[in-house]
Amino acid sequence: MTTPHRSSTQVPWRQWLRACMAGGVVLFSGSLLAATPIPAGPLVTTEWLAQNLDNPQVRIVEVSVNPGLYERGHVPGAVNFSWHQDLNDRVRRDIVGKEAFEALLSKAGVKQDTTVVLYGDTNNWFAAWGAWVFDIYGVKNVKLLDGGRKKWEAENQPLNNRVPEFAATSYKVTKVNTDLRARLSDALAAAEGKSNAKLVDIRSADEYTGKIFAPAGVPELSIRAGHIPGAANVPWGQAVKEDGTFKSAEDLKKLYASAGVDGSKPIITYCRIGERSSHTWFALSKILGYSVKNYDGSWTEYGNAVGVPITNPAGTIWAAK
Repeated sequence: MTTPHRSSTQVPWRQWLRACMAGGVVLFSGSLLAATPIPAGPLVTTEWLAQNLDNPQVRIVEVSVNPGLYERGHVPGAVNFSWHQDLNDRVRRDIVGKEAFEALLSKAGVKQDTTVVLYGDTNNWFAAWGAWVFDIYGVKNVKLLDGGRKKWEAENQPLNNRVPEFAATSYKVTKVNTDLRARLSDALAAAEGKSNAKLVDIRSADEYTGKIFAPAGVPELSIRAGHIPGAANVPWGQAVKEDGTFKSAEDLKKLYASAGVDGSKPIITYCRIGERSSHTWFALSKILGYSVKNYDGSWTEYGNAVGVPITNPAGTIWAAK
């Protein structure tokens, strides 16, 4: 089979590309559109990624939480990093360890100068977690696909079910930045006024006020409901547009400033298990350039901790009024 020549009567390339997908295989994507320069900044668009599927300088990584999603179809050339199995420690409640992370990137063929593009399901929450872990381990040139899997699929961009293979590398972490991670002690110090960090609770208003303990159907629960004293409530969804892409830096600045978060003080973001707060960490840290820690223990740790102060306007105690 040969690549069709362009002509004035040729169908649009996206239609032709989808027509050539047999058994989930995308053909000749690299020959249709030449790779374009890697953009500055923390985000890439779906249009840019569609033109760079075969760019040897780029490694595309899907980080989704729903099982089987990657296997059914993914961005062509993307490798799969499981949030549960790959980016978290399998025994302790902790992020993936340094050696396991190095092995993960080596297997994916990532080099020190590779640009990594992360994307995923569920509004890019877990892909943003991936970006946070990558940042902790000092990986350079990491970007998030703006709008994530949702936008890619909405635009009928190509998908396939092939698992790519890349020549393994020997990736080594040269720096571990633990300053990007908040612990229970950091959250407690902010709550008790012993630090000047500004807490940002990105959960829904009902979670924040203690009306509900967690969103319906989630397995991770806390004994107490409410929020950390002094935390501002800016639900993560206020940072994005209808299509899931981030709002402009100017609009984000106004949004957080209206809640008293202007970057003049260090920030700690938290949610329930740290994934939604990673999304806000990305907005505040990577787009606005503020000093931000993500508290991945979040409410499932704080709300289960003994002896910590809690603000609970709804008055719920042990799931009862």
